[in-house]
Amino acid sequence: MKKVPFVTKEQVDEIVKQYPTPFHIYDEKGIRANAKALKEAFSWNKGFKEYFAVKATPNPYLINILREYGCGCDCSSLTELMLSKAMGVKGEDIMFSSNATPAKEFAYANKIGAIINLDDITHIDFLEKTIGKLPETISCRFNPGGLFKISNSIMDNPGDAKYGFTTEQMYEGFKILKEKGVKNFGIHAFLASNTVTNDYYPTLAKTLFELAVDLKEKTGANIKFINLSGGIGIPYKPDQEPNDIYVIGEGVRKVYEEVLVPAGMGDVAIYTELGRFMMGPYGHLVTTAIHEKHTHKEYIGLDACAVNLMRPAMYGAYHHITVLGKEDAPCDHVYDVTGSLCENNDKFAIDRELPKIDMGDYVVIHDTGAHGFAMGYNYNGKLKSAELLLKEDGSVQLIRRAETPKDYFATFDGLDIYDKFDFEV
Repeated sequence: MKKVPFVTKEQVDEIVKQYPTPFHIYDEKGIRANAKALKEAFSWNKGFKEYFAVKATPNPYLINILREYGCGCDCSSLTELMLSKAMGVKGEDIMFSSNATPAKEFAYANKIGAIINLDDITHIDFLEKTIGKLPETISCRFNPGGLFKISNSIMDNPGDAKYGFTTEQMYEGFKILKEKGVKNFGIHAFLASNTVTNDYYPTLAKTLFELAVDLKEKTGANIKFINLSGGIGIPYKPDQEPNDIYVIGEGVRKVYEEVLVPAGMGDVAIYTELGRFMMGPYGHLVTTAIHEKHTHKEYIGLDACAVNLMRPAMYGAYHHITVLGKEDAPCDHVYDVTGSLCENNDKFAIDRELPKIDMGDYVVIHDTGAHGFAMGYNYNGKLKSAELLLKEDGSVQLIRRAETPKDYFATFDGLDIYDKFDFEV
């Protein structure tokens, strides 16, 4: 699959007249088409809802696009809960999935009526001590341990993950919660990350559906929903075949009909909390080549760095690179493509075959629409970039301004040097 940017050199030439690089830009048309496809793929389930993983792309302009397709918000922190509430997302349209959670975050989630998804059996007592009477609906996160496999392929290692109840704790936890007055239950699990296979969700669904049937039989719990969480990935590399959400939805439907319906559980709602799948392919980091270096290797230095996109430095993750205006030029040069941090892992690509890059060329780094801007930080005093939306009509909207030195220094409350900074630089 050839990776083609959704912006052209000509478009970027115009954009930079108002918004200099680096910036993240998002494709409204692609986001809408993908959200519509997800909704259609699970339309067979009356209660289906996508709870967008806010942590992936915490921008209200983008989340509001998804809300037009019935999406709620999956939150993992106090500020994400606050953002969702401020946007007008109400009650059970918010899912609070957190771990090692401070008491005040549980209290706020309960106050705004969010569904609380407990990460550990000890959190039952912790939550009760925090808020008093437990809410009528609670979800529990399941971790079966061991390795998660599809056929003979190992997808991930839940046994090494810090999240979730063990199998035995799920049964014990449901019984305790019932005794404490909880009436409606949810089951949640995230057993593999960024899978590029149509088999992941159906395989996970079978595991959770069978658990749900047994939990209902043995505890009498009224299971209202099953949250398949995230894990549907995107093809970061051009040779990867993208997931087909319609095939995935049909695969889950078949397992639903095989397992839940015969058990009298045909009214259970299916939830998802996709982030990367919803936004990842529809974001680019657009940056400019500003330096070249010819030493032991050939280097191209960009005006972006790991502050703008941490994944390559943090995980060694692959992100495809396109040099705008040179899409059809031969990839006959080998570069390390770097940022300017005082860290040697600040590299967007290592030994990458690319067209000859000249100073001033625009470089598009693909698939930054999720876990891109959101993972930014301020090491070396670097400032986060602007976020832009390429609208369906071709216009561009600023949806988050770039940080300024005033933002960076604003938390030095009461320090008498604040007025001595050269903010006009």
